[in-house]
Amino acid sequence: MGDHKEQSLRVGAAVRRRRRALDLTLAVVAERSGLSVPFLSQVENDRARPSRSSLEKVADALRTTAVELLAAADPACSVDVVRAESTELEPEPRMRSLVRGHHQMHASEFTGDHDAGREFQYRNDQLMYVADGAVEIEAEGRAYRLGRGDTLYLTGGVRHRWRATVPDTRVVVVAVAEHIEAVRDRPGR
Repeated sequence: MGDHKEQSLRVGAAVRRRRRALDLTLAVVAERSGLSVPFLSQVENDRARPSRSSLEKVADALRTTAVELLAAADPACSVDVVRAESTELEPEPRMRSLVRGHHQMHASEFTGDHDAGREFQYRNDQLMYVADGAVEIEAEGRAYRLGRGDTLYLTGGVRHRWRATVPDTRVVVVAVAEHIEAVRDRPGR
């Protein structure tokens, strides 16, 4: 139970995200693919499952491949539990994924410190939540001190680095997955 590998995929959301990223209407995709607007709408809303041939036509219309659409598809199951692991024997620092599989969102928990000199820049938005301890985050040349319960939101493209300032600090990072084109280029980039 909860193993996404055994579940079917919902490709509709991946089709919709790709179509919107290209600023295309359903009518344009229908014209390019030779499929009807009602059928494409049903596919996007997961009320119809496209055949392999139809999915390839849709992918061609969206200037991608059926394989890429399937890779970006959502698992049909909507609930998955990731159990906390015993940390007694594990050395600090550590990172564990809080979400399994290939989804629109990624979440990780960092315990202890990590390479504070490493700079990050993600294409999509990110939220950092301090579950325990305290951190110092440098983002776009400004320093932010966060304590237990504090959050910091970073829009896509913001360069940042962080470090734990208290032993046994735990930070949860939630981000829009990198394979999703969630952020359009902003002026000045």
